[in-house]
Amino acid sequence: MADIPDAGQITFAQDPHSKSNPALKWFREARFGMFVHWGVYAIPAGYWNGKPTPHMGEWIMHDLKIPAEEYKQLAASFDPNDFDATELVDLAVRAGQRYLVLTAKHHDGFCLWPTELTSFSSTADAPLGRDIVGEISQACRERGIKFGLYYSQTQDWTHPDAAGNDWDFDPETKDFEGYLQEYVKPQLTELLTGYGEISLIWFDTPQGITAQQSRDLVEHVHKLQPYCLVNGRVGNGLGDYGQTRDNEMPDEPSGDWETPVTGNGTWGFTDNTEWKSAHEIAVTIAKAVSRGGNVLLNVGPDSHGAVPSAQVAELEAIGGWLQRCGASIYETRRGPFRALEWGWSTASSDHVYLLVENWPVQGDLVLPAGVSVESARLLTDAGATSLGVHDSSGGAVLGLTGIEPDAVLSVIELTGAREVAPL
Repeated sequence: MADIPDAGQITFAQDPHSKSNPALKWFREARFGMFVHWGVYAIPAGYWNGKPTPHMGEWIMHDLKIPAEEYKQLAASFDPNDFDATELVDLAVRAGQRYLVLTAKHHDGFCLWPTELTSFSSTADAPLGRDIVGEISQACRERGIKFGLYYSQTQDWTHPDAAGNDWDFDPETKDFEGYLQEYVKPQLTELLTGYGEISLIWFDTPQGITAQQSRDLVEHVHKLQPYCLVNGRVGNGLGDYGQTRDNEMPDEPSGDWETPVTGNGTWGFTDNTEWKSAHEIAVTIAKAVSRGGNVLLNVGPDSHGAVPSAQVAELEAIGGWLQRCGASIYETRRGPFRALEWGWSTASSDHVYLLVENWPVQGDLVLPAGVSVESARLLTDAGATSLGVHDSSGGAVLGLTGIEPDAVLSVIELTGAREVAPL
């Protein structure tokens, strides 16, 4: 996206007035969430009249310059009878994800709730006739998953005054402020007053939105739900937490932040089957949490409402890993060690965790110089395997000879680590 800064950077600074939001506590503890991109773009699945889109599946309308009235006709075919909100949320539970963010309205303007502002929705123009926001919010409450909503505040390719569509609507005649006041804020009011507690609003692509307009949106959200978090892509350095570029993370970030991660290189459903493996997902989580961040991993249900089975398998595998190694991720903070050739570290109030990607096939694992450890154990399905520990001139040594690494990512729990300091 042209408006997102260089890769690896936090896209927007945190609003200093929001750092005390009590809701950041659950955000820091959760560490891993599910992003759900779903809408009428799942029907063409990356192709329009036989022509492939050059970009993401959910950007097909924009990239192929599909006329708004033609694109809107997709709603008549949006009838995913296989969709089950409980099954989707249960998948998040099995994957070990502690919060879920649904695309209530993406850039194409299709709404997944019965909004009074447009008929281009899952309850009006679509034969489905179902309130997807309502169904998923209810399922999340029943399963104890924090529920958030993605809302495209700047782009809406079916609205004449929003940003993004310059092939149907003249940019020179757009009333963007009117769009914000008369369309965006009323829709946010619907979402924030009609579904109980909303844990976060995930804005996107701020583009040319002004600082006052961004601030107005943040204040609007917090007025309706004071403990609803707002992400950094509301724009202009505002929001409760920082947001990285898609699929990127900084080396030395500060504050609270999150990286949105695709499951297969796209957000909306396409025929791309190159799913990220459980190992790749675990490495991404380890990197992010070791730097104090969260991972929001995407699923893109197909036009029938189902998550592809191959991705389900990888999500269930990462959930199995979190069952045995979740102590190193949930409710942890950035680790004390940096620049480790074998992996990353996180820390809780009682332990330091080593997330080891490069397992020493022969020999032992040496900790940084000056570190002593009372005990160490490898987290496994059976609970834990104790490791031998002895000191050397180069630092404490963990005995790994003859011990097999974890199939996804190995985690070693350290007790009594002393004189720990960043490298």
